[in-house]
Amino acid sequence: MKPLLLPLLLAVTTFASSAAEWTPRAAPVAVADTGRVIVKFKSDASTVRARALSASAAGEAAAQVLGERAGTLGSRLGLALKAGHAVGERAQVVTAEGMTSAQLAARLAADSEVEYAEPDRRMTRLATPNDTYFLSGPTAGPAVGQWYLRAPDSLAPAAINAAGAWDLSQGGTAGQGVIVAVLDTGIRSEHPDLANKLVAGYDMVTDTGISNDGDGRDSDPSDPGDWVSASEAGTGKFTSCPEANSSWHGTQVAGIIGAETNNGAGVAGTGWNVRIQPVRVLGKCYGLESDIAAGIQWAAGVSVAGLPTNPTPAKVINLSLGGTGSCSRTYQDAINAAVARGVTVVVAAGNTAGHAVGAPGNCSNVITVAAVRHVGTKVGYSDVGTQVTLAAPGGNCVQPDGSGLCDYPIMTTLNAGTTSPGASIYSNGTTDPSVGTSFSAPQVSGVAALMLALQPSLTPSTVKTYLQRGVRPFPTTGGSTGIAQCRAPNGVDQLECYCTTSTCGAGLLDASASVSLVQQGAVATLALSSTSTSPTVGTAVTLTANTSASSDRLPLTVSWAISQGGGLASLSATSGTSVVLTPTAAGTVVVQATVTDTLGFQTSSSQTFTVAAAASGGSTGGSTGGSDGGSSSSGGGGGGGAMSLTWLALLAGATVALRRVRTAA
Repeated sequence: MKPLLLPLLLAVTTFASSAAEWTPRAAPVAVADTGRVIVKFKSDASTVRARALSASAAGEAAAQVLGERAGTLGSRLGLALKAGHAVGERAQVVTAEGMTSAQLAARLAADSEVEYAEPDRRMTRLATPNDTYFLSGPTAGPAVGQWYLRAPDSLAPAAINAAGAWDLSQGGTAGQGVIVAVLDTGIRSEHPDLANKLVAGYDMVTDTGISNDGDGRDSDPSDPGDWVSASEAGTGKFTSCPEANSSWHGTQVAGIIGAETNNGAGVAGTGWNVRIQPVRVLGKCYGLESDIAAGIQWAAGVSVAGLPTNPTPAKVINLSLGGTGSCSRTYQDAINAAVARGVTVVVAAGNTAGHAVGAPGNCSNVITVAAVRHVGTKVGYSDVGTQVTLAAPGGNCVQPDGSGLCDYPIMTTLNAGTTSPGASIYSNGTTDPSVGTSFSAPQVSGVAALMLALQPSLTPSTVKTYLQRGVRPFPTTGGSTGIAQCRAPNGVDQLECYCTTSTCGAGLLDASASVSLVQQGAVATLALSSTSTSPTVGTAVTLTANTSASSDRLPLTVSWAISQGGGLASLSATSGTSVVLTPTAAGTVVVQATVTDTLGFQTSSSQTFTVAAAASGGSTGGSTGGSDGGSSSSGGGGGGGAMSLTWLALLAGATVALRRVRTAA
């Protein structure tokens, strides 16, 4: 067994009618019989050099290398290490009996060839808390439908206005939309609102004890169900897991991002034409951090030993999952690798009732999403903190009149099976309503895809900037009676509260505003001026970039380059508002200036120069000599071969003196 982490609660399953808005689970029981650790070797480690693991290594070849590395490391430390699967080229899982994961990590980290070693923590789908007013029973509702995608109004001021964004971007053309990877429990591909929206994914779950499909990693990311039976709950691998029906969590998340839209049936996806890449990383009750990290890299197109290369890498990765504790080196490595490939990573903040954001939401280089109620206040279950980027609707079912009807869930695709798969259905107001930060994050992922369809070159940091700049401010009225302003997490639950920019991010997600910023494109203007466009060789020319932009695009930076005739001239600098061009040979030279605004958009302009040869300074001088043993000389410089007056005077004096000597003789 492996040490357990307190799960963050996120998606929706079923709800009890007598529970409070959020009920914390009991602390997990520590099990110290098998340590499971992710170890990464240093790049210059002899263990790695002696046992290279290529990206193409698979099956027995990869397993042999991993086993040899584990054996060598174990022998140095006096440990009987068993090799697990690869996480990266230099990272892998190892296990050892008779100690906890923390103890094993500490032993391994002391080795001089180890870059880091850390427990392979369990991560769970973020499940919904049992709110007081949830009721069970079939219904055709909710009456408000997909309220969260429409324009905000007096009833639902937190709606994200995806409908307005669709006028500008629909995530690409049908069948060719931006790809969003959903790292989750897998997916039910037969759902009619998802069947035509999928690209090939992968199953990353390595532990057959929780995989529920009888095998480890393979190319089938289908969700077999993640139920925990009464006999399993609280025992063995499921020590901290309660009895539960299958959640179909990945299917719900996928529908919010990319359900087939404008097909006259079912629900619309936030990203309209975006495509979904299912990457299964969660099994029964939980998933392993090593599998999630491998899934992040694979989805981004990064090589993972033992796995085939992803033929269709995603542009956005959605992580509606998490666990307690700080961001690990394993997570950060994987996220950094994805971001370096230009992939935007969106993470749910977590649902522990206003406590601190856990991993991976507290990692760097991610977009972390908190959840708000339909009126824009923080919903009770959502976590908060300075790591949160922005907030989006998470669904809420607490009604002031105590009616029990869930008026504002997040409607999405679902499966009716309580254990194994059943009929394809949709979540609704009383039967399995979808609420949680798990369902806030995919709205942001869908909007990010809409933005990238307009401007594929947007970097992850620029996507984040657009999302933050497009937000609407948090409301300060309209919530339940007597609620206070949200505060920094301090270990005490905080339910509904008025969001601030230090607790719930920059503001409320506004899809239309953020996509509109992208649609505006490069609004900076650029005009070039120069002291001459027809210089001669050796004559310096000063070029000046005259720029302007709206205040929200400042400051501007200007870069310079010779785009044609690079061997005929040189520039004094490559950046700045002005530079000096010095021609070194005759010909045509083209200089390009590029202005970049604070959001990453660029505008370029070019100036062409016709360089002439330098003017002639004279001809080559001849020679002269005296009548007796005279010398000759070649002129130089601008005078060619012409003799100077001084030279002529000296020559005349020498001639007179020579004649006198001959006369005297």
